[in-house]
Formats: sequence, C-alpha cells, structure tokens
Amino acid sequence: MKVLVINGPNLARLDIRDSSIYGDMSYPQLVAHIEGAAKTHGFTADVRQSDDEAMIISWLHEAADSSIPVIINPAAFTHYSYAIRDAAELVKAPLIEVHLSNPLAREEFRHTSVISGVANGTIGGFGPNSYVLALIALKALTS
Repeated sequence: MKVLVINGPNLARLDIRDSSIYGDMSYPQLVAHIEGAAKTHGFTADVRQSDDEAMIISWLHEAADSSIPVIINPAAFTHYSYAIRDAAELVKAPLIEVHLSNPLAREEFRHTSVISGVANGTIGGFGPNSYVLALIALKALTS
C-alpha cells in the first residue's frame, strides 16, 4: 500500500536547523529513514517536501482523489494554514499529523494545531521516530 508523506516548510534544511530541537539527521537521511520504516511495515512511501502552501494543498487533493493515506508534517503551517486544514479534511483515507519536536513543549504559539482536528491522530516529540510511530498507527488503521 502506498502512503504519501508530506513535509512542510524548512524541513529540507534540517542539517542547518537547531539540532537540540530537530535532531542531527539531514533531510535525505530522514527520507531514507521513512522509506525504510515504510517498507518494514508493508508500505511504499512517497516522501515529498515543499515550502509552498499551494503545493501541499495540491498533494492533499491528489491523496483525496486517490484515497491514499497521508502522514503530514505541516511544520509552521500547523499553526495557521486553514487552507491546508481544509484540504486535509478532504482526505478520507487515514491522515496522521507528525512533528519531530513536541510542539506543546515549545513556544506558546506552537501549542495550537489547526490540522489536528481533521487528523486521525497526532504524533510529536520523537524525532524521526514520530514518522515510524505514524506508520505503525497507519497500519492499524488500514488493516
């Protein structure tokens, strides 16, 4: 089964972001980690990243039209993109929100997610393993 993994703004720049928050994995290493974990759990991961809100919306529409499950790390869009929220709501296959860090342990403005209300669940704070945990949850939701 295919799973679409969508990563939002600045995630392609993990190698130069604050490693105490985001870890020390580069984006290509994160992609390899996700793809390997997906294979282990019976999925083929299509991992994408964009800093462009419109592109992420387009990908969510693609998933909705094809009934593809989604794992999404909306990054900064988590806190204010109602357009991404509305597109995520169109996805009828399972959709899981993930974060490398724990948004609730960070600045107050990060405590609100406009995405989580339309997701099957939210996993954060486990670094790259947040994606692995999402894959495990996704497997349970699609079995």
